Amino acid sequence: MNQKNILLTGGTGLIGSRLTEQLLEKGYRVSHLSRSAGTDARVATFLWDVDKGEIDERCIDAVDIIVHLAGAGIADKRWTDKRKKEMIDSRSKSIALVYSLLKRKKHKVNAVISAAAIGYYGDRGDELMTEDSPPFDGFLATCCIAWEKAVDEGQDIGLRIVKFRTGVVLDKSGALAKMATPIKFYAGSPIGSGKQWVSWIHWRDVVDMYLFAIENESLTGVYNMVAPKPVDNKKLTQAIAKQLHKPLWLPNVPAFFLKLVMGEMSFIVLASTKVSAQKIEAAGFKFKFPVVEAALKEIYG
Repeated sequence: MNQKNILLTGGTGLIGSRLTEQLLEKGYRVSHLSRSAGTDARVATFLWDVDKGEIDERCIDAVDIIVHLAGAGIADKRWTDKRKKEMIDSRSKSIALVYSLLKRKKHKVNAVISAAAIGYYGDRGDELMTEDSPPFDGFLATCCIAWEKAVDEGQDIGLRIVKFRTGVVLDKSGALAKMATPIKFYAGSPIGSGKQWVSWIHWRDVVDMYLFAIENESLTGVYNMVAPKPVDNKKLTQAIAKQLHKPLWLPNVPAFFLKLVMGEMSFIVLASTKVSAQKIEAAGFKFKFPVVEAALKEIYG
């Protein structure tokens, strides 16, 4: 049995809930930091309110590793100024609140493993992005830089820091559901030019990569959390349609229309971000789903 204690922020989200299951199966003890009381008897839930700067100080008792997944959804609401602030604060202020607790209370936390995002690289055409590539200029990149900087503060208190710049996570819900819905109703088509790169990853590989970081104490720094074979938007749309046995007959959705409907948020689907998985593979991580067709087949079965 593994008696390590893992504390998750964002533990009830899509990835957090699945990571929790995997950790419990492997014999870890798991607790959550949450805004509301937990419903899983196997998981201790401690309350916090990031806006008010309130946190249950017992949350770090006996904890070895913190996994930071909390953050307001990037594509959930239109990007108003208020929403943008929320997106940055929910990621940066939350980890700052945890660090302020670690600084004033005795603990044995030795690592923070945090989500980050490939929004850091922005819209880069056909250029292959590595962890050393410079950030883009734009809101998403600004959000990602603030997020990573807040996480890096943990180095000052001697913590091992791992940051995963996550691509488009393929799962039955989330981004994939938004792409698949029009296809199911025979109204699917590529977006914009269709040539923009989509750096995707199957949700199982996401969970496995977090486990990999938890279990490999030598792993530190920033890693891209993307499958090794990115595809363009047209190919991804075609692969989803093939898996769902639906035809694609409509012309591409024009970029100007998306900008009209989604505002600045249209950047998410129109930006071309081709990201390398070489660094995490070189560290010894093995992907279960390196190819998009196999990933979709597993999801839609």
